[in-house]
Amino acid sequence: MARAPKISFAPLKPQLTATAVVLAGDDVSTGVVTKKALADAGNLLVRAAKAENFKGKLGKTFALVAPSGLKAERLIVIGLGKLKDLKPGDWIKLGGKAMAKVPASASNVTVLLELPEGKLAASAAADFALGMTLRAYKFDRYKTKKKDDDAKNGEKNGAPANITIAVDDPAAARKEWASREAIGEGVVLARDLVNEPPNVLYPVEFARRASALKKLGVGIDVLDKKAMQKLGMNALLGVGQGSSHESRLVVMRWNGGKKGTPPVAIVGKGVCFDTGGISIKPAGGMEDMKGDMAGAACVVGLMHALAARKAKVNAVGVIGIVENMPDGNAQRPGDIVKSMSGQTIEIINTDAEGRLVLGDALWYTKERFKPAFMVNLATLTGAILVALGQEYAGMFSNSDKLSSRLTEAGQETGERVWRMPLGPEYDKLIDSKFADMKNTGGRYGGSITAAQFLKRFVGDTPWAHLDVAGTAMASPASDINTGWAAGWGVRLLNHWINTHHED
Repeated sequence: MARAPKISFAPLKPQLTATAVVLAGDDVSTGVVTKKALADAGNLLVRAAKAENFKGKLGKTFALVAPSGLKAERLIVIGLGKLKDLKPGDWIKLGGKAMAKVPASASNVTVLLELPEGKLAASAAADFALGMTLRAYKFDRYKTKKKDDDAKNGEKNGAPANITIAVDDPAAARKEWASREAIGEGVVLARDLVNEPPNVLYPVEFARRASALKKLGVGIDVLDKKAMQKLGMNALLGVGQGSSHESRLVVMRWNGGKKGTPPVAIVGKGVCFDTGGISIKPAGGMEDMKGDMAGAACVVGLMHALAARKAKVNAVGVIGIVENMPDGNAQRPGDIVKSMSGQTIEIINTDAEGRLVLGDALWYTKERFKPAFMVNLATLTGAILVALGQEYAGMFSNSDKLSSRLTEAGQETGERVWRMPLGPEYDKLIDSKFADMKNTGGRYGGSITAAQFLKRFVGDTPWAHLDVAGTAMASPASDINTGWAAGWGVRLLNHWINTHHED
């Protein structure tokens, strides 16, 4: 389990602990309290900055070990650049950069979060703390030697660091931090789920962990194989029929808005492991397919964040959880299945399985909850990686309004999305000679034809499909994440809901 640092807020005072973090603006300018805290070191900061060619540019950092004249054993300096150029989204990155410089042996850290001039907003302080928390994450529960490593690094039983953030208004910062802490917990939960090995996190276990949200007041329904058969979810069940682990559908309900208000619905693909089935994948890199449930992990993390911060919204999270294995009972290319919607599907490739899971899950969500908006997340296609790399998730939507709002939320949080096309020309590519549709549309436009497939299960509901194959697993390193899984989507969707759907 990841060990989050213990964050607290205190009034600004010129006091430093063994590990200290200070802010410096353009030309290494500092605030009044910071100047007093560094007074005993004379012009040490200026001299050291000159030696390091540090000019206080945004995001630049340097550290001094055992700085002369200070009790601090390590002084970490974070550049702010020109204050007028600072954006709200920069603070979470700055917190991550600060945490990257904190040594593993540090037990107590003081951050003088002071601007060279003016007062720092409480929201910025909370974002800085969130950045530190997310950067501190590591998934090491299966390392048997981690206690020895912790001891070598000076950590007492792997205890997390105590971080005190000194700010202008501690009470306001604590209030803002309450919601950020909930969001951070949601991101960490999503990361943990994606990082788990597939022999540990199979469908029934995934459902059990999602059910733990009950303690936060989330209503939980778990549909087993029998219940899904009764509903006619043959598309979802067909994917998992080759596995010894039964499939599950988990419904999570958070009712924090006005009674009777239609909910926002988030639907996630949860393929706990994807061999490709009979259309088996190459061996190289197949181990990464433990992350093919990252969409579902995001939904669970998001529902945790909404409940933990008591969001004033009615929200529904639905995840289809399966394992795609190639045994004698596995689905075959050429099979035809009837989905819950009544539409029939010809299976062309059993490795195009995620859209089968989502088709039934989307239809179920639409019919049962009549949501105001519906967003699904899925590590759906390799084609989206070819198109966008790992910087953006692909977004497909039948709603300009929803698309623009998600794009805006992506820019604000750094979890960016790029809208891709939909159209009748692409839709024709998944028409089948033998059924209502087939589950692949050929080599070209693979992420688009996958989205066209999903579109047949959403009706008139305003909907967006986020293809997160490039962003949610084997994630590129960033200021706030150095692990394999980023927990991508939790902050994006939380921001969208908070901005547009809370009472």
